[in-house]
Amino acid sequence: MSNFLHFIVTLVVILSCSLLNPTLTAQAASSSTTVYEQHIIHNPDGIGKYYMGREIAKVMGYTGAGWLERPRREAEEQPSKVVNVLNLKPNDVVADIGAGTGYLSFRIAPLLTAGKVLAVDVQPEMLEIIELFKKEKNITNVEPVLATLTDPNLPPESVDLALMVDAYHELEYPQEVMQGIVKALKPGGRVVLVEYRGENPFIMIKGLHKMTQKQVCKEMQAVGLVWRKTKNLLPQQHLIVFEKPDSSDLLTR
Repeated sequence: MSNFLHFIVTLVVILSCSLLNPTLTAQAASSSTTVYEQHIIHNPDGIGKYYMGREIAKVMGYTGAGWLERPRREAEEQPSKVVNVLNLKPNDVVADIGAGTGYLSFRIAPLLTAGKVLAVDVQPEMLEIIELFKKEKNITNVEPVLATLTDPNLPPESVDLALMVDAYHELEYPQEVMQGIVKALKPGGRVVLVEYRGENPFIMIKGLHKMTQKQVCKEMQAVGLVWRKTKNLLPQQHLIVFEKPDSSDLLTR
């Protein structure tokens, strides 16, 4: 009986400590095997999971597809400027990560006369919308790719450019996904992230759906990408360019 009471007391103490310190359980369970922390008390716009000090935002589901295709998007975000500054070559392979409805994919595809867009998303419903638009627009060089939460499902060294527009901050496993993207990039391949500017409190977007340039650079550096430039040509968003070093870059370091 005394052993049973001792077990109950120990269990109560553990649970009490967990409630007092929401990060304790996650840290104790995997402090040496993961870069993530799970908090019980967290921002309602987030999932309670933290990466490099940043809480990951909730994903906008396929029910928000209409918002992605809203007529005023060009005026509000000027995505045509994003396409114009990508400096695409006709034979490039572009991975549109978190493609959603393919809003950017279908604007990029006509420029790739000998290349293609890999429209990557974890939601099959979004890929179904892309297939529908492919038929409507008669565009054949957009290929839907079903990813997982941890893997973009792209072949090694097959991609010239990976583009993420207002998507990176929602990745549930950002490090694993970015590692997969880096593997998929050709040497010298680029990653372009477009994120609402977290430094500006007057941009009326929920806090977890914005990122500072400093935070973006820290997270990209963690997977071996090199910052090249930041363009603030958009009304409310950063456009930040990174590059996968090729072998010659590594040899000269």
